[in-house]
Amino acid sequence: MSAKAKFTKKENNTGELKFEIDQDTIKKGLDTAFDRVKKSLNVPGFRKGRVPRQIFNRMYGEEALYEDALNSVLPDAYEKAVSETSVEPVDQPQITVDSMEKGQPWAISATITVKPEVELGDYKGLEVKKQKRNVMKADVDARLEELQKQQAELVLKDGKAEKGDTVVIDYVGSVDGKEFDGGSAQNYSLELGSNSFIPGFEDALIGHSADEDVDVKVTFPEDYQAKELAGKDAIFKTQLHEVKTKELPKLDDDFAKDVDEDVDTLEDLKKKIHDELKDQKKQAAEDAIQEEAISAAVKNAKIDEIPQAMIDTEVDNQMNQYMANLQRQGIDPKLYYQMTGTSEDDLKKQFAKDAEERVKTDLVIEAIVAKEGIKPSEDEIKAEIKSLADEYNMEEKAVRNALTDDMLAHDIAAKNAIQMIVDSAEEK
Repeated sequence: MSAKAKFTKKENNTGELKFEIDQDTIKKGLDTAFDRVKKSLNVPGFRKGRVPRQIFNRMYGEEALYEDALNSVLPDAYEKAVSETSVEPVDQPQITVDSMEKGQPWAISATITVKPEVELGDYKGLEVKKQKRNVMKADVDARLEELQKQQAELVLKDGKAEKGDTVVIDYVGSVDGKEFDGGSAQNYSLELGSNSFIPGFEDALIGHSADEDVDVKVTFPEDYQAKELAGKDAIFKTQLHEVKTKELPKLDDDFAKDVDEDVDTLEDLKKKIHDELKDQKKQAAEDAIQEEAISAAVKNAKIDEIPQAMIDTEVDNQMNQYMANLQRQGIDPKLYYQMTGTSEDDLKKQFAKDAEERVKTDLVIEAIVAKEGIKPSEDEIKAEIKSLADEYNMEEKAVRNALTDDMLAHDIAAKNAIQMIVDSAEEK
């Protein structure tokens, strides 16, 4: 299909791929083009779609089929030329036809952007920061305090409201003496110190008791979402109905059984918390070592300028993965944007921030896989399929149909390379 394919590297990770399309392939393309064209031809003396090829060539010339024929055979010819030269394009090629002489192979040039070359530096035995894995008594006590607060009950309080208390209030807001939409509520529960209201509102209620009326004076922030209120001074006539405080449960065996049905005593709960924190710290340490070691390996490597096409592809991949995760949770993308007050462009900008660094990391990992000759076994591929099937609640057959062995092997090899870097890292 293609012969004499040759790639010439140029500046900025671009190059020119030259190849030919042989006569046998051209003939097949011309046949395909003619079969498609003749269906719409009206030639006197012949039924529609029945005009012979010789008559067509005499009337229009075989060259009239060249463009359609080229469109038919070019994709496969290009892919074969790419395979022959072992280049790795990262964007769509810009095709130029050098010659399409009758009876001769067609000569094609493709200007392509290729993956940057990577010159690896040190990636084994990298020094990383010593990570803490010990679980202290204070860590367990802090977790117990969190659970205690979660189980706290709100009880009526005599006396003045303090930060952390919850007040039940009616309020009516006004600007320049006029009430505004959304500025009033009745029997509203507000935790003082939660910062869920306009700055200054919650602080103004501290020190007041139930059945008091308070005129709360605040200024809306300049960036307030309701533009008509931004930067305006407002008064909220507020009536306190109740002041409630959190009453913490006693730390005893009954408390332990309330928060975890699998334990019988407070000591059992403490041991379980200790073991959970130990696992969390171990995982956090491994994650920190991996991040630091991989970052160092990337920093030690020399990489040509990253093509914009690779960065754009990375952003698109991140977007698609994020949206797929939302949909698996039953969240519609449009609803997500409404809930978060963001847009598709906002999300793209967020992923674009670290896209170049992620591309560099992938390139370095691929280079390490190649240098180390890492090739996953069939057993590893089977295990990965099972793992993915369990993670996404799919049949293993469906996973195998969705992913080729090459795709699975690529991901497993990358994981193995990362693990090799992490295992060889030295904590200092």
